[in-house]
Amino acid sequence: MQKAYELLVFDWDGTLMDSESRIVSCMRAAITDLGLELPDDGSISNIIGLGLKEAICMLFPAADEMLAKEVIGRYRHHFLFENTTPTPLFTGAKEVLHALKSEGYLLAVATGKGRPGLDRVLNSTEFDQVFHATRCADEAFSKPHPDMLLQILDELGVQAADALMIGDTEYDMQMASNAGTAALAVSYGVHSMERLLQHEPLGCLDAISEVSDWLSSRP
Repeated sequence: MQKAYELLVFDWDGTLMDSESRIVSCMRAAITDLGLELPDDGSISNIIGLGLKEAICMLFPAADEMLAKEVIGRYRHHFLFENTTPTPLFTGAKEVLHALKSEGYLLAVATGKGRPGLDRVLNSTEFDQVFHATRCADEAFSKPHPDMLLQILDELGVQAADALMIGDTEYDMQMASNAGTAALAVSYGVHSMERLLQHEPLGCLDAISEVSDWLSSRP
């Protein structure tokens, strides 16, 4: 059967992995370490999906480069070494990814995580052999810039029209639009369905396990 898309690009945090609580907790700890005014949890959640530098600039518009580096350093310390908040995969994520790969799809990740963080979770979830390409915010311009998607398309030799971006934030939707690819939203992550639908994705799913059926229904 002819597939509507050759390449499926997934966001990580909030799309495949339920990591919002850990990210918020680690950012709170980093900001507290440096004695800065602590934003509310909603403001911190809102930056999930961006690269860390862009996230800090959104939380602290007046921050200079040195302060941003200090916050990023403390955040990474807490996330990689101190914080033990569980970050489970969303129900059905493992099964759907393995099924999609067996069906012949190319699979990729475009994430606001840094490379050390992504490699760590790819290894712990045994997904390091599942994806054909991955890009992180420390290797490309942050979402919503199209750079991550464009790099993946170039590496895998896929045209933008043959790729689908799947994510839980408006940054994912905007990146897809900027790269010329289609976008599919998921409603269970960081940004609300109303916010996602403003960017006119092809659909908005309530569970990652619905991806296969949605793809099968495409003309």
